[in-house]
Amino acid sequence: MGKDYYKILGVDKNASKEEIKKAYKKLAKKHHPDLNKDEGATEKFKEISEAAAVLSDDQKKQQYDQFGSDSFKHGSGPSGFNFSDFDFSSFGGDFGDIFDHLGDIFGGGGGGRRRSSHRKGADLRADVTVTLEEVYSGTKKKLKIRKNESCEKCDGKGGTGLETCSTCHGSGRMTDSRRTPFGIFQTTSVCRDCGGSGEMIKNVCHKCDGSGVVVKEKTLEIDIPEGIEHGSRLRLTSEGEAGYRGGRAGDLFVFIHIEEHEVFKREDNDILLEMPISIIQASLGAEIEVPTLEGKAKLKISAGTQTNTVFKMKGKGLPYLHSYGTGDQLVKVVVKTPDKLSKNQEKAMKDLAKELGEEVNPQKSFFKKFF
Repeated sequence: MGKDYYKILGVDKNASKEEIKKAYKKLAKKHHPDLNKDEGATEKFKEISEAAAVLSDDQKKQQYDQFGSDSFKHGSGPSGFNFSDFDFSSFGGDFGDIFDHLGDIFGGGGGGRRRSSHRKGADLRADVTVTLEEVYSGTKKKLKIRKNESCEKCDGKGGTGLETCSTCHGSGRMTDSRRTPFGIFQTTSVCRDCGGSGEMIKNVCHKCDGSGVVVKEKTLEIDIPEGIEHGSRLRLTSEGEAGYRGGRAGDLFVFIHIEEHEVFKREDNDILLEMPISIIQASLGAEIEVPTLEGKAKLKISAGTQTNTVFKMKGKGLPYLHSYGTGDQLVKVVVKTPDKLSKNQEKAMKDLAKELGEEVNPQKSFFKKFF
């Protein structure tokens, strides 16, 4: 019984080329032998690639729809499934990079890239928390991390005496060939002895076991620039994991978190502050002290100031990151009404109201306009 290529890819018989490509990309990434080490993954990968090779080709698809998959046996089909003839680059994007040795798996030549024996080290992430005051002035933070460092004993080379791997003869790959009804299929995998580099170290360093790296704890001093924003990322080049056998080190990415302040709120580079004042200060005007990120400062309150009035203290905000100038400090004053009055204070307030010609209950006059 022939194979159901549509079922293998999970698509409808009327599926477009784009839908076939999408289905193949999804399944191929799942079952590719370099990414999936489960038993049967290689055979499954061959099967879905075989289905895609037929259904993505108009002529082969027509032959399959009419006669089934058996019509491709004995060389009368897609060339014994020599996948070097199948244009996987048409599937777009970085797909060709992920499966750059697809041709080897199906006996089509092609070939992938040999792994470098000097592989780059992994990037690392760290998180640092700073206060708003530290954002204002800039600061330095010490950070302790455990990571792979270059082995001092072998200078990160893993040992001495590099020679060609005798198992893969320098190719970095192991190839297994099998004859099938579709032709000769070749399964290619990374060489288990040299890890794909094609080279072996004759005199292995015993301190790092040939990897060229050892785990160490390192203390770094991080420069936090003034004006930095919450969620910003600093990159420290070559402070990540050391590379394999002398490969380039990765980078360290430091993510900045800013603590919530008890008094101030940040809005871009401006600082917002809510400041209580007395009814006397609001009525007569006053000069009050307000906190800023660099200490106390004087603020003049105009006579007759209403509650929720916002005063601007120019240049008292946060510096602009990697630029000139600073934001402002915006002070919203809230007039505080006394909770309790003594009899003398109450009498004085009433006398003041009469003198100012104000009603004790002005809401009554307001509602008379409507009723």
